[in-house]
Amino acid sequence: MGIAELFMVAVGLSMDAFAVAMCKGLCMKKKMNYNFPIIIAAFFGGFQAIMPFLGWVLGKRFEVYITRYDHWVAFVLLGFIGGKMLLEAFGKDDESACACEEVERINIKELFVLAVATSIDALAVGITFAFLQVSIIPSVLLIGLTTFVISLSGVFLGNKFGTKFKSRAEVAGGLILVFIGVKILLEHSNILG
Repeated sequence: MGIAELFMVAVGLSMDAFAVAMCKGLCMKKKMNYNFPIIIAAFFGGFQAIMPFLGWVLGKRFEVYITRYDHWVAFVLLGFIGGKMLLEAFGKDDESACACEEVERINIKELFVLAVATSIDALAVGITFAFLQVSIIPSVLLIGLTTFVISLSGVFLGNKFGTKFKSRAEVAGGLILVFIGVKILLEHSNILG
């Protein structure tokens, strides 16, 4: 997997965090404390980096059993995750999904739960990384940094514009992950170079 594909995976994975970060930004006072967006982005970016690493560790344990079918596993996992994101994007109303009252401080327990929930998909992607022999340290650093930047922008966009871009972000993320899954399947099936 090249750097461009890895970056696309990072962007795709970060779209759930972006959507939730937008909701968090919406719930903040218009004149917000600028530490809040950094804390939120650090939680999302950190968990998006940790989860693929944990998935990679799990995948390495089972790699010998699945190597013949690794491209199918990658295709199914990425297709499932991307499809789920697409269904979620088309199946809910943005305004009701972000209904909240203005907050003056961050609830760390809630943020922890949200960071774990938005990074579960990254765990599955980490499993595919093990089968595809992806170099894990640069990969998780790129995923974590990408999610940090995208989540940070999500908080500011949510605070300024509301949830106008939320569904579009989830659709883009879902399509990217499905595309990468199909590309892996076609490459390993010798249909693409």
